[in-house]
Amino acid sequence: MKRVRVIIMGAAGRDFHNFNVCFRNDPNYRVAAFTAAQIPFIAGRRYPAALAGRLYPRGIPIFDEAELEKLLGKHRINQVVFAYSDISYSEIMHKASLVMAHGADFRLIGPDAAMLKSKRPIISVCAVRTGCGKSQITRHVAALLKAKGVRPVVVRHPMPYGELAKEAVERFSRFEDLTIYRCTIEEREEYEPLIRQGTLVYAGVDYERILRAAEKEGDVIIWDGGNNDFPFFRPDLEMTVADPLRSGDETAYFPAEVNLRRASVIIINKINAADAATARKLEDAVIAVNGRAQIVRTASEVTAECAGDIRGKRVLVVEDGPSVTHGNLPSGAGLAAAHRFGAAEVVDPRPFAVGSLAETFRAWPHIGPVLPAMGYSDRQREELRQTIEAVPCDMVLSATPIDLASIVHPDKTVCRVFYEIREEEGAPLKGMICAFLADRGF
Repeated sequence: MKRVRVIIMGAAGRDFHNFNVCFRNDPNYRVAAFTAAQIPFIAGRRYPAALAGRLYPRGIPIFDEAELEKLLGKHRINQVVFAYSDISYSEIMHKASLVMAHGADFRLIGPDAAMLKSKRPIISVCAVRTGCGKSQITRHVAALLKAKGVRPVVVRHPMPYGELAKEAVERFSRFEDLTIYRCTIEEREEYEPLIRQGTLVYAGVDYERILRAAEKEGDVIIWDGGNNDFPFFRPDLEMTVADPLRSGDETAYFPAEVNLRRASVIIINKINAADAATARKLEDAVIAVNGRAQIVRTASEVTAECAGDIRGKRVLVVEDGPSVTHGNLPSGAGLAAAHRFGAAEVVDPRPFAVGSLAETFRAWPHIGPVLPAMGYSDRQREELRQTIEAVPCDMVLSATPIDLASIVHPDKTVCRVFYEIREEEGAPLKGMICAFLADRGF
């Protein structure tokens, strides 16, 4: 029988997982290529033979998504599998139309085909958009488990942006591990706060192996989602975080609505940053889609380590990259801190952006007067440093979750901005976690 010729469209995450679970050992399919989008510098690599398996002794090439149309004809593709997240319904259907115009099928792989089953209880934390506050919720849940004497292990959605064969299974328990795995700024943003909390983290490429390793070390596994993707593991408690600052996106971006409809708990975060009417509008929209879910409201509280020094200063605001790029937020906690603590002026970094940072602003014109913490390569980290140096300001407000000064070493005062969740009176989320543990004998 002729093998079905496939291209998997991805962004160095869901694409590799779908391949591993659904295609790697199936002789009925021939995956000709991956394409890459959203994240810079991840094309031009190969999915290595060590991960691709015996059917792919030379591995699989990874091309920029801009080459998709050419690849469809060159490889006489029968099927294109779409495998990344946080994309508007209109954009994904334009991509589907391009593929189908060339005669190929356009396919989405659902949770039942792609989720792995664990021997441990799984709590998943996903979202309807990048930047809703998943990481805050994950840290909060991990702390609640520890307080009950339960060992959590966090498994993070993949961010394998380096040498894939060396990143099959990554274990983070010390800050030194971030250097060992040559983590990008985006990876550090996710792992560093959990390490600081004393929570063990796994990530990588091969999530079957990752899951089995995590099961040996934890009583409960927390799936920490990326973008607005759904989990790679089958959850026993499924949480979805929604953002009132982007009300309407929960049913306009793929696969946001998948998470929304599947969730048993929906967390409306940032209620302190939105007016009551907007928060209520989101809650009504959520209930209309999933009326059986329990609704929890949380505040995202912004603090700064040197809050008293901000007043009257001209500041440069640095925000975490994904939230203000493909998450479509014009700004984040950094700009909120600048206003809250009385900065005299927020200096717009766009006229001073260097190299790929200037390209980032052109690619994402919605970004406000803030600088995304882009650092996917040594060169880009140096361009980030040069941009920071070029901006005429008194201090830098860094709202990326990492110690940015220790990574890029700017010759300017850097004030770190933090954001953590606060539960409503009665701590309903804590109550749900305690009930979940009690039902499982903890």
